[in-house]
Amino acid sequence: MSVKLGDVTFDEVDYDAEADVLYLHQGDPSAATDFDESPEGHALRFDGDGALVGVTIVGAKRLLAKGGPIVVTVLDRLELPLSEVSSIIDAA
Repeated sequence: MSVKLGDVTFDEVDYDAEADVLYLHQGDPSAATDFDESPEGHALRFDGDGALVGVTIVGAKRLLAKGGPIVVTVLDRLELPLSEVSSIIDAA
C-alpha cells in the first residue's frame, strides 16, 4: 500500500492501532538526516537534500473521526549559505 501526500508518494505505510500512530516513509526510514515538526504537530523527516521522506501522525484515527482530512503543513526548506553570512558572524 502507498499513500500520496502532495507530490510525495510514501511506499512504506504502517499503522500502530494500539498507539493510534500512522507512520509514512519513502524508502529506507534511516535515510532521514533532518527532523522537524509541522504546525499541526506531526513529525517530519527529511533526507540530506531536504526532501520529505517520512511523516509520523499521532492520533490518526482520532483525527479522521473529526470528519475531515488529516492536514500536514510542510514548509519549504530554506537554507542560508554560510558564505552569505560569514562576514557578519565574524564581525560580531
